[in-house]
Amino acid sequence: MPKKGEHRIMVGLTCKVCGHRNYVTTRNKLNTAEKLALKKFCNKCKKVTDHKETEKLK
Repeated sequence: MPKKGEHRIMVGLTCKVCGHRNYVTTRNKLNTAEKLALKKFCNKCKKVTDHKETEKLK
């Protein structure tokens, strides 16, 4: 039996407009096969923009 949280991975969310990585979140790699794409507030752009998952973090 897998440990609790074993299927969850940490990912970084990067702004599509300026390329600044603003957020770190987790996702379940079994339930969500495709990369995350969310609308979030970017501190550098000072507006709500699309953010896309870029890399797996430790």
